[in-house]
Amino acid sequence: MKALVAVKRVIDYNVKVRVKADNSGVDLSNTKMSINPFCEIAVEEAVRLKEAGVVDEVIVASIGPKEAQEQIRAALALGADRGILVQTDEKAYPLQVAKILKGIAEQEGTDVILLGKQAIDDDNNQTGQMLAALMGIGQGTFASEVKVEGDKVNVTREIDGGLQTVALPLPAVITTDLRLNEPRYAKLPNIMKAKKKPLDEKTPADFGVEMVSKQEIVKVTPPAERSAGVKVGSVDELIDKLKNEAKVL
Repeated sequence: MKALVAVKRVIDYNVKVRVKADNSGVDLSNTKMSINPFCEIAVEEAVRLKEAGVVDEVIVASIGPKEAQEQIRAALALGADRGILVQTDEKAYPLQVAKILKGIAEQEGTDVILLGKQAIDDDNNQTGQMLAALMGIGQGTFASEVKVEGDKVNVTREIDGGLQTVALPLPAVITTDLRLNEPRYAKLPNIMKAKKKPLDEKTPADFGVEMVSKQEIVKVTPPAERSAGVKVGSVDELIDKLKNEAKVL
């Protein structure tokens, strides 16, 4: 059984995002980049399935610039077996990513496809759902627990009313939520071993995908700065400020 995990190169979640002076986008110069946190959870889950003897091979795929090799190597250091970089300098949108992942999954014959539920840079939360639709297979989104049993997988997912468990025949697409697991730290020996693990390079054209955008970013602006808070001396003063200054009462 094979597991395919998609990882995305994003600005590290600890870094304060800077907007370019001309408001044309986000400034990436001298900025630390990392695996998208939800994708890292997907990698961890795939590695755990391998350690449990459920999965025989974990393949990590990323669509992005040549520098995305760093994130693939990081995933290999966590326990994945090999990587695939679909190299493009164009921005990859969810439908394009889903089409490429479909091609990879069909070429590799993967049974479990794991993705983060969303990326922290654009927050689209679309790729997993689009991939499942394109492949015509079941999907378990917002997974908080994954159990593979024979030729099916039980996915416990978080919904507004609590938890829901769905049984999906394999192959299936699973998107991971925060409470699924806590990713491990890569050990130095594993980081060194990851440098020797195979990493194939492909292009979107290899999967018949044209990286043409139908969207145009008009302007990017940072959020408005919040005014400093004030201390109040009593409940009455608080109510007065909420009523007459904030006008929320």
